[in-house]
Amino acid sequence: MKILHVSIFSALLACSPFLLAQSSKEVTTTPGAAKTSQTVMTTATVTGIDPATRTISLKRADGKIVDVHAGEEVRNFDKIKVGDTVTTKHTQALSLDLKKNSSGIRERSESTSMTRAPAGAQPGGTVSRQVTVVADVVAVDKQDKMVTLRGPQDHVVDLKVADSDQLNRIKQGDQVRAVYTEALAVAVEPASTSSGK
Repeated sequence: MKILHVSIFSALLACSPFLLAQSSKEVTTTPGAAKTSQTVMTTATVTGIDPATRTISLKRADGKIVDVHAGEEVRNFDKIKVGDTVTTKHTQALSLDLKKNSSGIRERSESTSMTRAPAGAQPGGTVSRQVTVVADVVAVDKQDKMVTLRGPQDHVVDLKVADSDQLNRIKQGDQVRAVYTEALAVAVEPASTSSGK
C-alpha cells in the first residue's frame, strides 16, 4: 500500500536533475479543497556540443558540467552554439477537491500536449501533462490522520491529512477529485544575447 503525505504535495520538487534551480511555491486551502503549485527556473551555459551523438555539455551555476542528450525531437539542434544559455521553467500543480455524498464513477484520465520551436528559430518548446483522478474515500482514521482512497482499477492509497479541520470534513463514502498538472518549457538564448548582462 502506497502512503502519500500532504506535505509532499505542498513541497512539489520540480528540479531538472542536471541543473541548480530557483523555485517559488504557492499553497492555498479552503474548506474541502487544497491547491499547491511550484515553479522551478533553471539555467546553464553550453560549454560543448557533439553533433554526431547530439550531446550538449552544460555548465551549472555551481561550475559542474553535465552532458545531456538532445533527441531528434529537438528541432534546430544545429543552431545551438557554445556560450548559449539554456533556460527551463518547470511547473507542477495539484488540486484536491472533496465531493460530499458523491456516488460518481472512479476514473482516471490523462492528456499530454507539446509544442516545438518553428523551423529555423532558436531551439525551444513546451510539453505539458494533466492527470485527473476521482477516488472513493473508503476509510478515515482520525487518530493517525489517515484517509484511505480507492481509485480506478481498485488501486488503494493512504493519504496523510495533517490539517485536522480538513480531516474532520472527510467521511467514508465521499469522493476526492485530484488534478495534477505538469509543464516544462525550454528555451535557448544565443551567446550574443545572454552575454550582454
